[in-house]
Amino acid sequence: MCGIAGALHLDGSFVQREALDRAGSSIAHRGPDDQGIHLDGPLGLAHRRLAIIDLSPAGRGPMSNEDKTVWLTYNGEIYNFRDLRRLLAARGHVFASHCDGEVLVHGYEEWGLGLLERLNGIFAFAIWDARERRLFLTRDRFGAKPLYYREHPDRLVFASEAKAILAYDDEPARLSLPALGEYLTFQNIYTEQTLFDGIRLLEPGTWLQLGADGFRTRARWFDPMPSPGTTDERGIAEELGAILQRAVHRQLVADVPVGAYLSGGMDSASLVTLAARRIPHIHTFTAGFDMFDADPLELAADEREDAEIVAREVGTEHYEVVLHAGDMRRVLPQLVWHLEDLRAGTCYQNFYAARLASRFVKVVLAGTGGDELFAGYPWRYSLVMDVRDRASFADAYYHYWCRLLDDNARRGAFTDDAWGEVASTNPKHRFEEIYAHLPDLPAVDLALYFEQRTFLHALLVVEDKLSMAHSMEARVPFLDHELVDFSLRIPGALKCSGPEGKRLLRQAARGFLPDVLTDKRKQGFSPPDRSWYQGRNLEYVREILLDRMTLSRGILEPGFIESTINAHADGSSDHRLLIWSLLCLEWWQRLFIDGAMTVPAQRSQLEAEA
Repeated sequence: MCGIAGALHLDGSFVQREALDRAGSSIAHRGPDDQGIHLDGPLGLAHRRLAIIDLSPAGRGPMSNEDKTVWLTYNGEIYNFRDLRRLLAARGHVFASHCDGEVLVHGYEEWGLGLLERLNGIFAFAIWDARERRLFLTRDRFGAKPLYYREHPDRLVFASEAKAILAYDDEPARLSLPALGEYLTFQNIYTEQTLFDGIRLLEPGTWLQLGADGFRTRARWFDPMPSPGTTDERGIAEELGAILQRAVHRQLVADVPVGAYLSGGMDSASLVTLAARRIPHIHTFTAGFDMFDADPLELAADEREDAEIVAREVGTEHYEVVLHAGDMRRVLPQLVWHLEDLRAGTCYQNFYAARLASRFVKVVLAGTGGDELFAGYPWRYSLVMDVRDRASFADAYYHYWCRLLDDNARRGAFTDDAWGEVASTNPKHRFEEIYAHLPDLPAVDLALYFEQRTFLHALLVVEDKLSMAHSMEARVPFLDHELVDFSLRIPGALKCSGPEGKRLLRQAARGFLPDVLTDKRKQGFSPPDRSWYQGRNLEYVREILLDRMTLSRGILEPGFIESTINAHADGSSDHRLLIWSLLCLEWWQRLFIDGAMTVPAQRSQLEAEA
């Protein structure tokens, strides 16, 4: 698990070491253990190492094959690397390390792009084929590891984080208004666009090839297409439990301490219980909330009591952090600097949980993906359960996924000057493009596919950025390839039957979890921000969002911002997600557009407070 960056100059000019050093230094938090650079005329690769497997200097990147004709810079983990290594060694390939990443070098030599179908892992990597003078970029199936790129007329620059591309190009960021319009609709971006104008995020399950002559090819190599098959509920549950256990055990491989997040939910509890069979007294980590003045409807957000049940039953070494209203204010600038690509919901609680875990372990298991693969959001599927055509599906589900501003509210949010660019893209068309290529499917299967392509991707981007902010690797066993392939063969209606959702996963977990968890309804990991934005955090919200600098940017209407805050404060509307997004957006502009502060100083302050 590392940070990568690189460039290919199409005009033949040589990549300069100084530019690569800037890019690598900007993401040093992703790899504090080692660093390396490879230069080959118009090609340059940089690598920042977070040592997880084979801690020796042999694991330093970039890596190459024996004759130095294939070079790799890589971020991720390949869980079946030992099987691939044995197969490649039997075919005459010579390995110089025991790292999982080296199988990518020799695998590319042996199978070319066919390598991707053989991998079980999470990854983003670049391979330079010096013989063919060709650069190859790719990401894993669902996008657990990010890979950003920018195409100029004379070069392509790529990196694990957008800030490294800005550092390489040595130029300030510009805000993309079309991307902002998409973000303020979905609290997500469904295309390759980002808020950074010109910087794109390679789609999950996609590869991109670029020759030194400028010739480009790209293709999607994985699509989570459902292929419903068996309906034997008991047999599915039994097999699912066995596959989940294999997935967890596969992802425990490491030469450093491994722990796990532990909420009060079934997904993380399942991972902890199964991991503890291999790691006695595994470290577990929970974040809870001060609920003193929370609304009664928010009280379930603090799941520490249920997490303690699992910790006690399993015998984990358990640690907790309790968050108060003021904790958001202290961490928000640093969080936004690390997150940079704003997506999904409130996440400062995830930042604090990752900081806690990083004090004890270097690898942590996370339950991301369980809901999206096994239908954990029953209230969503009820919206489309009875629809019979694509138009009805789009109307119902599009309205739901307009998490921040719907079509009626969006125009009034933007100034006249900004609206021209914002309106150049149609959010509903973006929405429908996600599944337009699919054959006729039951509405629930269509909904699950949509969430796996969009919401899950957003969660994974956040998971990566906030774990790597603390130089820690997050693994997601629910996205193990064997488990994913099995889940795609289960009919969606069978997965989500019942009011609690995840029916089959609950049945599979009954063999090793207490009933209090397998019977529990889904509860999101969110602070009581509805109450806090009306009370103890209201002053901070107004301080940032009604500041003269914020209101004078000429993008959002000042009246829209003020009315949003007032409607939430007086209880007439619940705008907690929109307020969070506006706070993050303003800090994003201060950090990346204005350059108003340096984050290392913020980090030192935060660590001093800890």
